[in-house]
Amino acid sequence: MTENKFNFTDNRLRNIQPVPDKKRSYFYDTKTDGLRLQITAAGTLSFQFQTWDTARKKPVTKSLGKYPKLSITAARKKAVNEMAAVNDGHDIESDAQKIRDEDRFDAIFELWMEQFSKPHKSSWREDERRFNLYIKKPLGKKKLSWFTPTRIRQWHRGITLLQKQRGNEGETVSPSTANRALTLITTVFNQITPDLPNPCRGVKKFRETSRDRFLQPNELKSFFKALYHADTPELLRDYVLISLFTGARRSNVLSMRWNEISFDRLIWTVPAQKSKNSEPMSIPLVIDTLKILERRKKNSRSVFVFPGNGKTGHYGEPKRAWGTMTKRAGLIDVRLHDLRRTMGSWQTMTGASSTIVGKTLGHKSPEATAVYARLNLDPVRASMETAVKAMLATKDLPEKVISIGGTSGHQHQKSTATNTL
Repeated sequence: MTENKFNFTDNRLRNIQPVPDKKRSYFYDTKTDGLRLQITAAGTLSFQFQTWDTARKKPVTKSLGKYPKLSITAARKKAVNEMAAVNDGHDIESDAQKIRDEDRFDAIFELWMEQFSKPHKSSWREDERRFNLYIKKPLGKKKLSWFTPTRIRQWHRGITLLQKQRGNEGETVSPSTANRALTLITTVFNQITPDLPNPCRGVKKFRETSRDRFLQPNELKSFFKALYHADTPELLRDYVLISLFTGARRSNVLSMRWNEISFDRLIWTVPAQKSKNSEPMSIPLVIDTLKILERRKKNSRSVFVFPGNGKTGHYGEPKRAWGTMTKRAGLIDVRLHDLRRTMGSWQTMTGASSTIVGKTLGHKSPEATAVYARLNLDPVRASMETAVKAMLATKDLPEKVISIGGTSGHQHQKSTATNTL
């Protein structure tokens, strides 16, 4: 081992000295490929990444940050990421030059979308939508040097003063939406400009209240009545019912493909690239769901269960049609995502354990992972069947049936009708 190659440790770097008569000297970490340390004649230490770019047949170098502000551990992680980028065919020097030449936030956001969001996130369109709604106009053309914690804090607070796109007059954007936008900007700065101080650091998120809205027995009765109304399009009705009966995420139902459905095994497998947890997810299909799928399959000419005319080729989120249908049902503050929560809530009300509900909805936590891995789908399907039957039974309940459970903003009463559950 030569003198300029050794295992980087804090003790070694704190005591390292410039090489006499040299403006810059370089030392290489034996633990991480491509990581090197530059020391100037003045004694300034900086981490760099350097490797041979096989695709472009040239050496490439990129600055990672100064030591000790950038720790050895963090520098090694960055070096590993840069090596992966080079191996994937990225021109890391060109990307770095783009940031220097086009140091506006919209430029680094575009770069982030191409390198991080689109290749690795099934929800990349949500990142793009959030940027266009809350970030592009106020911050897109700002130079990176303009960003400070104070300005980020003012922008974050200002989002909650904006009129909600599809809300009632005077209804403003929620704190949780503002928090998601803040998280997006934070991530872009962390991953694209790691050498710069992140201006989002120190900006506190708003306190959020978990939403617990789900459809109650009296609401389900009017909900099903409106859903089966002659004015409700069949496409919307089928999409809503499958969303309700599977408890799946909206994006997964919208993009459901026929090759993901096993009619023999009664299972819908959501691929890893479409799953929020980046792992394949098996969702049991109850009888009512299978009937809908079998009917749609007979007339289908698309790879999608719910085809559409847009760029994606599948059905887009039917917010307007959903609003019309829920208004017809006389329902207040009910969102498409509440269908997912409704399945879980009715499973709980009909006796399912938290483990069964978690398996149904694909919730993942370190404590439950081992249990989920061993859990058979049969009890999950049985629980879902019970919940679906209970929900459908509300169509025949008397008109005056009141709420059960903890629905926000609703008055709580008691009724003997709930005892049938």
